[in-house]
Amino acid sequence: MQRAGAILWPSFFVAGVITTVFFAYVDPEALRDITFPSLKVSRMLGYSLGFFLFWLATSSSSLFTWILLRSSRQVRRGFSSGNKS
Repeated sequence: MQRAGAILWPSFFVAGVITTVFFAYVDPEALRDITFPSLKVSRMLGYSLGFFLFWLATSSSSLFTWILLRSSRQVRRGFSSGNKS
């Protein structure tokens, strides 16, 4: 639970900051008109989708960093536990 919090909380915070900065310059409806004009996406839905996409990107970055920082002993232990009979 602590590891999940260590990954999700900082990425949530950063996604909030990125969303604020991004949408200060980009209107979600203008972005929709450029990319998918046939979809009916409101401004609020555009903000929400943008936030969750930024959160997904930043949490995956945190997750990959956590994976790369594991010690070799932790990695070996993970592989050997699957091979026990």
